[in-house]
Amino acid sequence: MKALAVHPGKPHSAHLAELPTPTLADVAAPRRGVIVRTLQVGVDATDAEIDEALYGRAPKGFDFLVLGHEVFGVVEEVGPDVTHVRPGDYCTCTVRRPGPTLYDLIGRNDITGHEEYYERGINLLHGFMTERFVDDAEFIVKVPEGLRHLGVLSEPASVCAKAIAQAYLAQQRLQVWEPRVAFVTGAGQIGLLTTMMLRLRGLQVFTLARTPNPGLKEEIVRAYGARYVSTQETPIEELVREVGKPDLIVEATGSSQVAFDCMRYLAINGALVWTSVTGGGKSIAKFPADQVNLEWVLGNKLLVGSVNGNRHHFAQGLADLALGETMFPGVTQRILTSPVEGFEDPAKIMRLLRDDKSALKVFVDVAR
Repeated sequence: MKALAVHPGKPHSAHLAELPTPTLADVAAPRRGVIVRTLQVGVDATDAEIDEALYGRAPKGFDFLVLGHEVFGVVEEVGPDVTHVRPGDYCTCTVRRPGPTLYDLIGRNDITGHEEYYERGINLLHGFMTERFVDDAEFIVKVPEGLRHLGVLSEPASVCAKAIAQAYLAQQRLQVWEPRVAFVTGAGQIGLLTTMMLRLRGLQVFTLARTPNPGLKEEIVRAYGARYVSTQETPIEELVREVGKPDLIVEATGSSQVAFDCMRYLAINGALVWTSVTGGGKSIAKFPADQVNLEWVLGNKLLVGSVNGNRHHFAQGLADLALGETMFPGVTQRILTSPVEGFEDPAKIMRLLRDDKSALKVFVDVAR
């Protein structure tokens, strides 16, 4: 069975690898196993950075790591103890797997306390860029048939749903928190889906990115009822002078510079959520550390890091996608700009991912 893989630690090593066809016996508890035929796999900056050897580790016993952590597929076979999906159902699959900590034991492997984490397609576990895969039923999430056209966005939607949920949960420290204005930095898939979800929750949303207006990003943001701000045309300082400091910022640019700069613009009692994963060794000079420290302590401001999602976040993400289809029909599908037929040309996929500035979402059609 073919798979798209990299040699971790070796830059630009994307290649075709071979894996055995999965069986239910590959799962620790075969009666709970689910075999899925892969239909689509999304690729994003994480895959590009793994191919650049910025992070990522191969599973034990392998010198390669199969990529792909955003999957949409159809169930082919289930073990006798599986009840929530059956053959023919559409599904997706969570990414992180349990370690040995208390959080893992209670089903919160998305916030494991173990230093050595396990993520499919990212660290120590093969991903989904294969013809088929098998996993425990605990990690399989059913996708409604009516969302099959957005199924490949299930994982990114779960990331956004968790980030928003983490902000609201953490802000219970204030007893009363009713955010009205939000900034979303970045207008890739995470930024756009977060924009949609915050609009569903009634916030006034400003989505910031470098791409000049007009363009597809601006059109999608506007269709969600938010305002797109090109930072090339309107710097964030100017936007803050115009509309005030936001109660909530969700950072999704993949830039550590932007992530830290956001700390300068948050309102008193506000929450800043970092979703970017930045591989590399960049340092930031001339950051106003004393001023930020003073304002954050006196202003009771909060910084939350949010990564991955468990099955409940996947379910919430799918619910938001469904509601978004009702409130903003046809808009979210416009994010899916760049399909690739099959993964037989790894270099083409990586080139499209890195170099095509018009691509909002690159995804691979593995099977029909």
